[in-house]
Amino acid sequence: MFDDIKVIFAKDPAARNIFEVLLYQGLWAIWGHRLAHLLYRWHIPFVPRLISQIMRLLTLIEIHPGATIGRRFFIDHGCGVVIGETTVIGDDVLLYQGVTLGGTGKDKGQRHPTVGNKVVIGANAIVLGNITIGADARIGAGAVVTKPVPAGATVIGNPATIVG
Repeated sequence: MFDDIKVIFAKDPAARNIFEVLLYQGLWAIWGHRLAHLLYRWHIPFVPRLISQIMRLLTLIEIHPGATIGRRFFIDHGCGVVIGETTVIGDDVLLYQGVTLGGTGKDKGQRHPTVGNKVVIGANAIVLGNITIGADARIGAGAVVTKPVPAGATVIGNPATIVG
């Protein structure tokens, strides 16, 4: 929990004090997710989904309890973020508002993105399907990503193209 608070101070210049940070909706969404994910892994029925839906109502951030999220994950201005069930997110990842990490159908198994460490995903970007976003990649605001992104690359546009 302390890492979740520290990362906000590290990545958000608007974070002035602990009292403001404790009001961040992304912080509450990730804390709720961590509890729901634990119960989900223990195969407890219904309760993990109930927690995720309550957190969605309170924060406007929807994280499926099955999603795996690494350490120091930060959702900045999180309204409208959606993270699907089989999504895997590495450490030190930053998402902005409106990001969707979603699936492309009703396939069984891994059907959502795998996001590497230290990735930044800009506002309203959409990342769909069983693809991998490499470590240190940057996805520009509004990009639509349906193909893998190599480590260290920057992608923008619809469809997303590598620019750096």
